[in-house]
Amino acid sequence: MTKKEITQLSYEITGCAIEVHKILGPGLLESVYQKCLKHELIKRGFHVQEHVVVPIIYDNLKIASDLRLDLLVNNLIVVELKTVENILPVHEAQLLTYMKLLKLPQGLLINFYTDNITKTLKPFVNEYFAELPD
Repeated sequence: MTKKEITQLSYEITGCAIEVHKILGPGLLESVYQKCLKHELIKRGFHVQEHVVVPIIYDNLKIASDLRLDLLVNNLIVVELKTVENILPVHEAQLLTYMKLLKLPQGLLINFYTDNITKTLKPFVNEYFAELPD
């Protein structure tokens, strides 16, 4: 996997989110957008997992937790969805932590409570992305 391939996948996920938002508009529950985005991604041939449990390993001890990410696309990109007026630092921290715990290179924070997805979408990369070849 290369940085370019991850970036292209992120771009395609963004396109799916834009399509869902274009059809539904803002103002619905996060769960509605999640189901529709999952459908749109699968329809376009992506492997999508929903409500993936995020394991926590601390000092070689597996901690039981209820952490679940919204969508995992192609086992590479974490997609966290929100329907909030403003994205808060805690939302960003949540996504970055999921990426770290799962050792995944990229995450997308998508807020559907907007008139334009591209204005509010926030992509995040980490050290796992930095280690990938160009």
